[in-house]
Amino acid sequence: MADGQPCRTEATDANIERAGALIREGRLVAFPTETVYGLGADATDDDAVAAIFAAKGRPHFNPLIVHLAEPTQAERYVHMTEAGRLLARAFWPGGLTLVLPRRMDSTVSLLASAGLDTIAIRVPAHDVAHRLLVAADRPVAAPSANRSGSVTATTAAHVVESFGIEVALVLDGGPCRIGLESTVVDVTGDIPILLRPGAITAEALMAVAGHLAAPEGLGGPLRSPGMLERHYAPSKPPRLNAVKAEAGETLLAFGTNAPKGALNLSPSGDLREAAANLFAMLRALDQPSSGRIAVMSIPEEGLGRAINDRLRRAATPAVDTNRERR
Repeated sequence: MADGQPCRTEATDANIERAGALIREGRLVAFPTETVYGLGADATDDDAVAAIFAAKGRPHFNPLIVHLAEPTQAERYVHMTEAGRLLARAFWPGGLTLVLPRRMDSTVSLLASAGLDTIAIRVPAHDVAHRLLVAADRPVAAPSANRSGSVTATTAAHVVESFGIEVALVLDGGPCRIGLESTVVDVTGDIPILLRPGAITAEALMAVAGHLAAPEGLGGPLRSPGMLERHYAPSKPPRLNAVKAEAGETLLAFGTNAPKGALNLSPSGDLREAAANLFAMLRALDQPSSGRIAVMSIPEEGLGRAINDRLRRAATPAVDTNRERR
């Protein structure tokens, strides 16, 4: 390993086992798939998922794709719809990501799904990726292994160019066969919705599903990566930049100067810890007995920008889409 760079190693059996152990320890591992290289972490570990956002410099908490070793594992985390089963049978393993309803007992981090009630699931068709997922023995959240805004990585060398030692290991499995991100399809309803074109063509999807809608043709809000003004939000829009809770409010605090007894995103003022706690704490406070949520100011820097972006979306008043269509 060169100074300041992640360790790049051949994807041997021993190194894949080592990578799986690192993921179980909450570390970041980059690995090849048939589409692009992914930056992987334990999808059930809030801190590990927060580390992905920190490493990528991702500006928003967009939902991450959760990778599984086998199609049969999906129903541990999501409810498979009829449309989902149809497309999964045809294209899994492969370059298709399905957005499905989250199970109430799902162990996938809320941060990985950006607080939404859906999870994006994929089963990659790549030997190294499959062996890593088996070795890790848990779902792996993995966006493309490049810094946000830079060119997608399709070789291990690209990954090394993008990241430093925050990535524990880069498994070198050679160039990606497809070199284009997976196709993302929302199958939460009766008609599949193409959210992102990619490795699986719309024509191939249509041949199996018969119908395929485009996001702009639906007339209503979509639960998908980065497409909503108002993502997961408490039942009442939170009050932002609060100093203390007013009557009928519960305070979500941040930092060392927070009032005692308040639920605190990070008592030490650590933005990564705050990111890891954000969605779970919002949900914990979204109870009738808690009233409205007041949120203390979060620094507009690093992961704080993503936290503030999500809080601003949560504070956006709900729109009556039925009224809009009348």
